[in-house]
Amino acid sequence: MLVDDSVVIRSIFTRLLSESPDIKIIASAGNGQAALDALDRYEPDVILLDIEMPVMDGLTALPLLLKKRPEAKVIMVSTLSMKNAEISLRAMQSGASDYIPKPTSTAGISADPCFIEDLAGKIRALGDSVRRRRQRLADTRPEPRPFSAQKFLAPKTGPETPDPAKLINRNRMAPASVSPAFASAPVTLRKPSLDRPDILAIGSSTGGPQALFRLFEDLKKGGGIRQPVVITQHMPPMFTTLLSEQIARITGLPTREGAEGDTLEPGHIYVAPGGFHMLLENRGRQVQIRISDAPPENFCRPAVDPMFRSVAKIYGSRALAVVLTGMGSDGAKGSVTIADAGGTVIAQDEGTSVVWGMPGATAHSGACSAVLPLDDIGPYILRTAKR
Repeated sequence: MLVDDSVVIRSIFTRLLSESPDIKIIASAGNGQAALDALDRYEPDVILLDIEMPVMDGLTALPLLLKKRPEAKVIMVSTLSMKNAEISLRAMQSGASDYIPKPTSTAGISADPCFIEDLAGKIRALGDSVRRRRQRLADTRPEPRPFSAQKFLAPKTGPETPDPAKLINRNRMAPASVSPAFASAPVTLRKPSLDRPDILAIGSSTGGPQALFRLFEDLKKGGGIRQPVVITQHMPPMFTTLLSEQIARITGLPTREGAEGDTLEPGHIYVAPGGFHMLLENRGRQVQIRISDAPPENFCRPAVDPMFRSVAKIYGSRALAVVLTGMGSDGAKGSVTIADAGGTVIAQDEGTSVVWGMPGATAHSGACSAVLPLDDIGPYILRTAKR
C-alpha cells in the first residue's frame, strides 16, 4: 500500500514498482487517516509511508496502522533532510521496519534507477519475511526433533555457557532473503574463542536501529562492557549522526561517528559514517579508525565486510562480532575471516530478525559460535566480555 499526499508520486511509484512482477500495489492513500480506512478493505504485507501529509501525518499514523495490521512491515519514505531523518529514526523506534530517502523531485524518482531498485529490494525482503512468518504460524506440523547438540554447539567453556536449546534457531529452512551463496550450506557452529575479547564489532541493516537500541539497553542493564564497540549500520549521512546520538542517550557512553585518526578507547562506541566505510588499523601501539571512500561492497557503503576484515587482522582471537537483522549477505564473508582468525561470531536468529538476510547468510557460512534470539545476545556478550 502506498501512502503519500502527492497523487503524482503515487502514480510514479505505482508505474515503476508494477514493472516488478513479484510486487503488487493493492491500495493507495493520500494521508494517514485514509490509509487506516483502507485497512478495512485491504491486507497489505508492506506499507510505504510518507512523513509529511495533511489530515494525519506518517508519524501519527504509524502506531495506528501497526495496531490495525500488526503483521505489516512499514517503510518510511521521505526526502533526505535532518528533520526527516530524525522523524524516520523515531518512526523506527515506534515500529517501522525500514526507511528510504526519496529524490527531491518527481523527475528524480523516474530518473534514478538505483532508488527504485533499492525500494523494490526492501519491499521484496520485508514481504518475504511477512509471508514466511505467516507460513510458520500456519504450519501445524509437530516441531522436528532437534539435531544433535554436539553438531551445532561448541564444547562448554565454563559453567555460564548458554542453554544449548537457545543457541540455534531450529527452523532449518533457508529463507529467500539469504544470499544464494550461503543458503544451501548447513548451519554448523564453531568453538568460541577462549580469549576475552578486546573489541565488539556489530553489523546491521534493515531493522538494525531497533535491534541496536534493544541490545545496548540489555548491555547497560547487565553493567555494560569495557571494550570499545564499532558499528556499521547501513544508513545514509545524517541518519548515522542521529543514530550515534540516540545510542549515546541509551548507554550514557561516549558515542560518535567514527572519524579519520580516531583512537579506539575502552567503553567508547564508534558508528560508521553514512557514505563511507569504517576500517581499523594499527598505528604504533594504538588502534585507529580509517575512513574510506572505496567502492561499495555488497551494494553498500558503509559495508560490514571491510570493517570485519580489518577487525580480524588486528584482533584475531580477541575479536567478538555480532551480525544483526538485515537484508542481503553483507557481513557473512567478513564473519568467516574473523572466525578463521580465531574470533567469536554471533548471529541474530530468524524469529527475532526483521529480515533474516545478513544474519542468515552468516549462520549458513559456518562462521558462528551461536545463533541467538535478540534478547539472548546481550547476556552472551556480557558473559564473554567479562570472562
